[in-house]
Amino acid sequence: MITRRFFSSGLLSAAGCAGALGQSRLACAETAAPFWARPAIGKVKPRSGLEIEASPLGVGFETLDRKMFLPERTFNALAKLGVKWARVQTGWCRCEAVKGTYDFAWLDEVVDGLSKIGVRPWFNVGYGNKLYTPDAPEATAVGWIPENSGEARQAWLAFVRELARHYRGRVSHFELWNEPNEMPFWRPGKPTPEGYVAFIRRTAEVLRVESPGCVIDGGAFGGFPTEFFKACLEQGLARHVDRISYHPYALIPEQNYEKCVQAWRDLLAAANPKVALWQGENGCPSTATSTGALSEHPWTEARQARWLLRRVINDLRLKLELVSWYHACDQVGYRLVGYPEGKSGAYYGLMRMGDYTLKPSYYAYQTLCALFDAQTQANSCASLAFCAKDLTVAKEAQIEQAVFVRKGAPVCAWWLPLNVMNDTPAQRVDVTVTLKEGAALSAPVLVDPLSGSVFKTEGSREGGRWVFAGLPLTDYPLLITDEGAAEIDQIGRAHV
Repeated sequence: MITRRFFSSGLLSAAGCAGALGQSRLACAETAAPFWARPAIGKVKPRSGLEIEASPLGVGFETLDRKMFLPERTFNALAKLGVKWARVQTGWCRCEAVKGTYDFAWLDEVVDGLSKIGVRPWFNVGYGNKLYTPDAPEATAVGWIPENSGEARQAWLAFVRELARHYRGRVSHFELWNEPNEMPFWRPGKPTPEGYVAFIRRTAEVLRVESPGCVIDGGAFGGFPTEFFKACLEQGLARHVDRISYHPYALIPEQNYEKCVQAWRDLLAAANPKVALWQGENGCPSTATSTGALSEHPWTEARQARWLLRRVINDLRLKLELVSWYHACDQVGYRLVGYPEGKSGAYYGLMRMGDYTLKPSYYAYQTLCALFDAQTQANSCASLAFCAKDLTVAKEAQIEQAVFVRKGAPVCAWWLPLNVMNDTPAQRVDVTVTLKEGAALSAPVLVDPLSGSVFKTEGSREGGRWVFAGLPLTDYPLLITDEGAAEIDQIGRAHV
């Protein structure tokens, strides 16, 4: 089992992380020498969900309708993670196994278990029921839309009505269906904007009656299907929902991402400016044996952790109202029609399948949760400039950056947006931080969110400008901020 202590010797070279080692469960086959020989001054102190008042960060709690993991095995780790949201799939087939009879006991355990640890459940209301779609080959009728008959349509609305009544006062956010633009999730016919918006309209009407003041999320789109989305808006989608969510699976998470988000925001501004965007589901596997999105690549646990940091920092930079990591833990037996033979099980979790031990991605996300709650906001309180004379893998102009403000101090991130499969060795870069009015940086520290380690870092200061020479440049974000911006578990006062 890997722990934070495994990483505590300092910043690790990305090239040293080669994946899981059989039964030992270590995330890296070997670790390269730390960037600096002197020790860190401490580590970012984790904060539980109960300690964090508000945050945009959440985690996936999907597939419980298919019993693919045991929720009670995850609660202790989730309590310490620091997320504030969990996307829970309600599973019509599991709630109504007998026509007209509803059993929410299993879902009550999930909702109450999450709420007790300070995590707010939001419902993904969807998927079919073989009782009303008998042609579905799977018992769980995943993706089978209840549009094949009047009976199916009325049974769906009856289920939604009972669900809303049962959780009135406990759950207020409802997302309708999942990836309706994708064939595996809109069966048996072809996905159409007209069909999806009609489905949304009928379902939303029931929810607003039975759960007054609820927030309704539409879309849950797979990727960025802009033409499909435009057609949905033309059909009136933005009149029936309060949020639009999407699932931006991409090997290089930064590629064209900001342009896509801005384009969708522009479309929403024209249709209904009150509707905000959510990143409702996104992640990557931690093993090459996984099935699902991006599973054609040779993933390792170390690559997953680095990719997570880029995904989440990028979402936060764009001020998305909600950011969700798929998934809390690996899921046993996950398969869909059309997935390659020999691959079964979805290894996207922060916890490992079977024993629920914690992956490096858990600790990386835990650091982000501690630092990027609602007190931290994307902000232009500082600007970054780079000088990298010996950069061998990219140009200085390709270095990504993101700037936030927390407790009056800048939180500055930089990284190389390269393919994590390349395990790019760390580079060196001089970083200039120019502060703007209202931002203060008096005791600069460097934070490695992969390990949570905090390093006192020296720089030259001239007025509102700091220059830090020879800092590491990796394929995941590193952070410079003020020592007072984060709670640090002190382990020494050595300088680097």
